[in-house]
Order: sequence, then C-alpha cells, then structure tokens
Amino acid sequence: MVIDIILAVSAFLGGVALLAYSSDKAVRHSVSIASALRISPLMIGLIVVSLGTDLPEIVNSITSSAMGHGDINVGDSFGSVLVQITLVLGLVALLGGTFRVKRNEIAVIGSCELLALIAAVSMVEKGYISRMNAIFLVASFPLLMLIVKNVVKKEYAMEQGDKDPKLLRHFVIAVIGYVGVAIGAYVVVNSVVALSAEAHIPEYLISFFVVAIGTSLPELAVDLTAVRRKQYEIAIGDAIGSCIVDAGLSIGIGPLIFPITVSARLAETTGLYALLASIVVLLTLAIRQKLDRKAGVFFIILYGLSYSILFV
Repeated sequence: MVIDIILAVSAFLGGVALLAYSSDKAVRHSVSIASALRISPLMIGLIVVSLGTDLPEIVNSITSSAMGHGDINVGDSFGSVLVQITLVLGLVALLGGTFRVKRNEIAVIGSCELLALIAAVSMVEKGYISRMNAIFLVASFPLLMLIVKNVVKKEYAMEQGDKDPKLLRHFVIAVIGYVGVAIGAYVVVNSVVALSAEAHIPEYLISFFVVAIGTSLPELAVDLTAVRRKQYEIAIGDAIGSCIVDAGLSIGIGPLIFPITVSARLAETTGLYALLASIVVLLTLAIRQKLDRKAGVFFIILYGLSYSILFV
C-alpha cells in the first residue's frame, strides 16, 4: 500500500512538472505568434494565453470524463478558478510587485467570469452535466470573449522591432508543448484516481485542493514572467481569462463528448465559494485600481479560508 501511494505521488508530481513545462513553452510561443499578428496585449492574455495555460484543465476534462471520473473534471475546474483568482494573483503581487489595473477592464472581464461561474454552478448542482449543458458551457467562452472585444476596444500598434520572422518555429514548438500537456494531464488523472483509492479520499476533494494547484502552475509561471516584463495587461488578462475558460470551456468540453455525473453537494459548495472569492477579488481590484502586496496577502488568506469547506 505504501509503495502504491509513493508511486502514485511520484506519477502525480511528474505529470504536474510535465504540464507546467509544456504549457509554459506552448504559451510563450503562442504569444509570439499572436504578437506578430498584431493582437492587443489584453486580448492576448484573455484568449491566447488563457487558453494555453488552461490546456491542463481542458485536457484533464476530456480525459477524466472519458474515464468516467466527473468529479476530477469539475473539482479541478472549480479549484483552478479559486486558485487563479486568489492564490495566483496573490503570489504575483508578492513576487512581481505592484502594478495598476483599469477599472473598466476589470469590470467587463470580471463580469464575464462571474456569469460563466454562475452558469456552471447552476448546472453541477443537479449532479449531472448533459451534452446540452456542455454545449452551453463551451459556447459561453467565445460569446463572452466577443463581448469583451466589443466593449474594451483598443488598438495595438506594434513597434518595428516586435516583428518576429520565426513564426514557423514558434508554431512547431507550441504544438510540441500542447502534446506534452496532453500526456501530462493523462498521467495526473490516473495518479489522482490511484491516490483517491489508496488514501480513501474523495476524488473531488483531491482534484479541488491538490490537482487544481498543479494545473494552475502554468498561470503562475506565465503571469509572473509577464509582470516582470511589464506586460501587465497580459498578466491580468490571463489570470481572469483563465477563470472564464475553467468555468465554461474546461468543465464543458469533456461532457460534450462524454456526459458525466458529479458529487452535487461538493460541487455546489466549492463552486459557490469560488464565486464569492471572485466577487471579493474583483471588487478589490476595481475599487483600488491596483494589485499590490497588501491585496496579495488578502487574496492568499481568502484562498486559505477555502479549507474551511472541509469542515462544513
């Protein structure tokens, strides 16, 4: 039994490491492609980077749903929303320093995140996600991004030195990175199933509190890099955009092919906490119009309070 647990933990850590490394490579080169195509920094963060850093959750959704483990899909997705909106933003503030955010941008993209999360919570409380529900969740991402694009209009003029002639190289490396993400997600899902069986801990709780941190490592790595390079809009766009992806596309894409059942009580409770935490974080950012160390500490404490769910 001890050996099985050690092997499962080792496989989990190895899978998470592969996810983080592969996602980082895929995202970096996807951003290079998007920049060359003259996409604004905010939209790069919201669409390109958020989709790239959420590849672990997306592939995890498909893999876990196909294997009949809906709790891993929903637990990881809701957990990732919470981790990204609180822990990741908090650590970015502590390690990357203070930067300003724009109230109108936070209001628009934050509202989209809350709408996506409310829709997801209302569906999982039934304990089942059908293909029709999944279609709605998956479609919510492009619809919400279209709203953001139309409301937050901004021209992005590239400097002459920003042009990158190595588009083919970026494309190839990005594709290889995505393949690595798929392999890593498969390893993580299998290790979580093994750990749950050996330790007699519900798959949902492991996914919400453990897997979510692992699959959110790409967001932390990429957002820290963006802040250090003074690409603040990419960082904030990815942090909130990833939550939109997780609440809609990530949860829905697996059940779109393989409808799932889920532990309704756990999913509803954790989803509502993620919703509450999101409201608090977004209001804090909109009111103060900056992300600094004080806010970072507050966001991390907000994440820590989520463990009280274990006693509810």
